[in-house]
Amino acid sequence: QVQLMESGGGLVQPGGSLRLSCAASGSIFFINAMGWYRQAPGNQREHVATITGGGSTDYADSVKGRFTISRDNAKNTVYLQMNSLKPEDTAVYYCNLDQRSPFGNRRIISWGQGTQVTGSS
Repeated sequence: QVQLMESGGGLVQPGGSLRLSCAASGSIFFINAMGWYRQAPGNQREHVATITGGGSTDYADSVKGRFTISRDNAKNTVYLQMNSLKPEDTAVYYCNLDQRSPFGNRRIISWGQGTQVTGSS
């Protein structure tokens, strides 16, 4: 089974920075993409950033220019560098893994448990 372990969340002042990490372990096969989603109280979970297996990236308009997603393939770890944090960035951030298994060409989606990010004075 896949495990996604997030870390790096916390409380920062508006304009501050945080770096989130997500380490994947367990049954990892061929990675289509890894990414970050977030969910604020009362809101739906929304996409923040994605990096594909080919290395291309995609960002939500609300974070583009402020957040950077990166990956360490050797460690099966994805990072989210968050700069210029705003109060509206406050949410639980979830790591996502989209992979495919060679056993029956299955697509497997996994989620981390979430880490709290608070950008408040």
